[in-house]
Amino acid sequence: MKIAIFSHCTIDEISQNDIVETAGGPACYCGLTAKNMKFEIDLHTKVGTDFSFRTELEKKGIFLSQSSIVDTPTTRFLLKIFGTERDLYLKAKCDPIESIKSDADAAIVSPVFDEVSEETLDAIKENFDFTLLDPQGYLRRIDDTGKIFLEKTLLDLSGITAIKTDPDEAFYLTGLKEKEAMIALQKKGVKHVLYTDKQNITMLAKDRMYHLKIPNMSIGDTTGVGDIFCAAFTCSYLKEKDPIWAICFAVGAAQAALETNTTGLGKVPLGGDTERNAAYLYNLMQFSSV
Repeated sequence: MKIAIFSHCTIDEISQNDIVETAGGPACYCGLTAKNMKFEIDLHTKVGTDFSFRTELEKKGIFLSQSSIVDTPTTRFLLKIFGTERDLYLKAKCDPIESIKSDADAAIVSPVFDEVSEETLDAIKENFDFTLLDPQGYLRRIDDTGKIFLEKTLLDLSGITAIKTDPDEAFYLTGLKEKEAMIALQKKGVKHVLYTDKQNITMLAKDRMYHLKIPNMSIGDTTGVGDIFCAAFTCSYLKEKDPIWAICFAVGAAQAALETNTTGLGKVPLGGDTERNAAYLYNLMQFSSV
């Protein structure tokens, strides 16, 4: 099976104890997660000639097409990490993604900043039976220093199979919080609402809320964990057609990523670690009616 990923590869400068420069972005994290789950990937992305990680990615089975490489510098972020919180700064922005031609079985749309237009999103929804959306890139704006903040945004969510949001993103999409925000997203046309609040994860599917919690652990760099979560949910859903198992698999993948306690792409988990966690979480799931 094959997944199309619409998102920029990025260069991430991760500042914690020191500064580590690494390849990043949902294109990389989702792509590697899907590869580890034995899926083919169709990468729709753009990078500049300054992107020096192509060989590293190719060794992991992630290949950039020649049409993905442009003269504009690669999208670049500075991430200042403070425990589980972070400040994010945009330092460069690459060209938009416009081509949607693909023979993939599903799409993950996860723009980081302004690279997938709403018109392109509409075309993707029309061309795929399954579309997972991480809306972060539609909500992000920058101030005079390049620091990113979120702004309320109207977005057509009809035809979205699954959406992954945190409390802030859900609020800026709906003006509501927690359960009410999830219900509002469902009413906008989303089939499965995935709501991640640090270690607490909830899925709204039909008229039920499913609740899971990542076990307490020492948490370091969380960059890319949400992307790993998205790809694991998509792959599991395509394989099993079971949203309950898919959310367990997604949370299990996020847990496995955090357990590596590594920075950057090194945290993408192996399939066996994810499956072990998912089976354990499945037995701990709680649910409630809407």
